[in-house]
Amino acid sequence: MQHLVQDHARTVSGPRPLVPAARSAVDGEALSVLHRAARVLLAGLPELTERLMVVLREREPAYRAAIQSDVDGVREEVQRSLRLNVGSLLRPGELREAARRCSWGIGRARAERGLPLDALLRAFRLGGGMVWQGLVDETTRRHPSDVRLLVHVAADVWNFVDEHCAIVADAYRQTERELTWRRENRLRLMTAALLDGTARISDLPATASALGLPEQGRYAVVLAQLPAGPALVNGRTPVDLPGLRVQWYREGGGDYGIVLLGGHARGEGGRAPGDDPRFHGTHAHGDPSPGHGELPAGDGVRPRGDGEHDRADGDGEGGAGEGGGAQERPRAHGLVEDAGDIARVLSAPPGTRIGVSPVVDGLASVGDARRLADTALRACPRAGGTVVLEENLPAALVVSAPALGAALAERVLGPLLRLDPSDRDILLDTLTAWLACDGSAQRSAARLYCHRNTVLNRLRRCEQLTGRSLTRPTDVVELSLALAARTLLDPFRTGRADGAEGGRSERKTAQY
Repeated sequence: MQHLVQDHARTVSGPRPLVPAARSAVDGEALSVLHRAARVLLAGLPELTERLMVVLREREPAYRAAIQSDVDGVREEVQRSLRLNVGSLLRPGELREAARRCSWGIGRARAERGLPLDALLRAFRLGGGMVWQGLVDETTRRHPSDVRLLVHVAADVWNFVDEHCAIVADAYRQTERELTWRRENRLRLMTAALLDGTARISDLPATASALGLPEQGRYAVVLAQLPAGPALVNGRTPVDLPGLRVQWYREGGGDYGIVLLGGHARGEGGRAPGDDPRFHGTHAHGDPSPGHGELPAGDGVRPRGDGEHDRADGDGEGGAGEGGGAQERPRAHGLVEDAGDIARVLSAPPGTRIGVSPVVDGLASVGDARRLADTALRACPRAGGTVVLEENLPAALVVSAPALGAALAERVLGPLLRLDPSDRDILLDTLTAWLACDGSAQRSAARLYCHRNTVLNRLRRCEQLTGRSLTRPTDVVELSLALAARTLLDPFRTGRADGAEGGRSERKTAQY
């Protein structure tokens, strides 16, 4: 307070300003009146405390609840604050810092207990108003003629109240930030432990409660690696899984999502009933990522029945056939029950690479699902797409053993790889298209914009160079895996695929 707190030790250089003697006398009298009334308030501190408790109970619902749960604690807090603040009017040099520390401590304590900040600030202003009214009432009762002098210190008293409101607000907001950081860090550590598979069984109930996920639910893990362009939206991945509850965790260049399954119907607006939006990754609205659930051409030959594959020697032309593809089991509209459904509803920026693990039971198995999602991402085309691991197991086998995959590509495709680049690419593209078209030369020709006989001639040459026969199932399997290895791996490199998907990286959770 400018008038109440005088720094007598301060020296002022330059000429001393002229202060009218009448003004100094009025200030001195006003301070005397203030001190006299403050001593009376301090002597009746218990009564003043109870009056403020009654006002808080009547006017502040948040404080009413706090008083009901801990009346003695609130009373002690109110009395200590009043004693130091009224005492600061009498002995500012001695008690002012203690009063500030008291207000700071109240701000921290009430933030930790969840009392709203506006209720806390109103309580301080109510207390300040009650102290001021007490000073006026005491002076009016004992020395009515001196009430006019209190006008000269009114601004100082209310500046004092405002100062302590600011201290309380600063302490509250700082504590709130700390609590938010601790809560978010705790959730990050819990999520990291689940994905690492290091979460203790005894900790799973607490983890499930903190994350809002059932301990015995059905889960899959999604691993997304964004292209260089898209940025996070509001600090979250732009990958969207509408209607699903997802707990995201960012590590290195990838985003892991623990996805809760189990027949959650998407309601109005694409959200499951009772879904908590804090578990949804905020996404950038745009076209879904292309190639969901697909591998690059040449990932394998799907069985279609006897005699339905083209022969390299020109025997027979296989049609698409009725029911040639895998039969998709019927499901209720809007239900997401397995990993394939995740790929169906998922959307991401173009160029995003996504791996989806198989479904596992219980939070205790999330670590296994994470490792399988890593493998699925390694089997994803570099251009982007979504790979569901259980639908692409041959490619997953290749990327799980990159050294063996590179050796297989060299052993099976070596003669082709050493051709002139233009000749090599034509033969490899033809073989890849033939496998992707289920051994149909007619459809391969349409895809490659050439004649059917041209396709058959190229396939014969592939057989001659590789020593493999396209009529022998084991040879077809070798060729298919070798092509997948060449597409997904650098055939001359035995290390892991680049990016966040390559195995487990050491988590440095201390940075959070």
